[in-house]
Amino acid sequence: MQRRLLLSALPAAVIWRVGPARARPQPILAELFTSQSCDSCPAADALLIELIGARPDVLALSFHVTYWNRLGWRDRFSLPAATERQRRYAQTLREGRYPGQVYTPQLVIQGERDAIGSDRPAVLAALADAARRTRPAPELAVTAEASGVMVEIGPQQAVGAAWLVGYDARHVTEIGGGENRGRRLTHGHVVRSLQPLALRQGGGQRLAVPRGAGERVAVLLQAPDGAILGVATA
Repeated sequence: MQRRLLLSALPAAVIWRVGPARARPQPILAELFTSQSCDSCPAADALLIELIGARPDVLALSFHVTYWNRLGWRDRFSLPAATERQRRYAQTLREGRYPGQVYTPQLVIQGERDAIGSDRPAVLAALADAARRTRPAPELAVTAEASGVMVEIGPQQAVGAAWLVGYDARHVTEIGGGENRGRRLTHGHVVRSLQPLALRQGGGQRLAVPRGAGERVAVLLQAPDGAILGVATA
């Protein structure tokens, strides 16, 4: 199947002030927008699983979109929030393979550029470029308990948005319909929830927030142009 394209029409994310902090190593964020209903996606899903196992410097997340559920199979991990996030990127991306467009499988690296998620050379080149661009990251930490999550963020100055992500390590699904009918698909770091965090402007802060769906949690700090400012996992 050819890559899938849609036009974007959703508003930009709410923004808050996020700002300077000491330099500290934080993962490069790689976000794969995928669907169990797209036969172009399994190769990208497999590459993402490779990154999860081989690249500790990368937080690779699998966002399952909703717009291919009409193809005869409903992706059980599809989230409206994933679709909205991808369409938001279509408004902000200026670099990569298809900036300004929505398609699957799309891999967005550090919120700044995209690549076809199954194109190994392009994905590795984008990750290497992101590593070279690494900038001082905000102080950021997250701890998770069964009942909730504690997020700690250093003093804020630059503008950005904050997101709490819940994700599962791995899932295997027998596909009963659509373009992948009869296939057994494996997905890694499957996003199950995405919640905005309301930050106040100014100094450092600690937030106690309810835990969403997902075995694991991460916090993302993001600039209004989509660039990832900071990443932390529990």
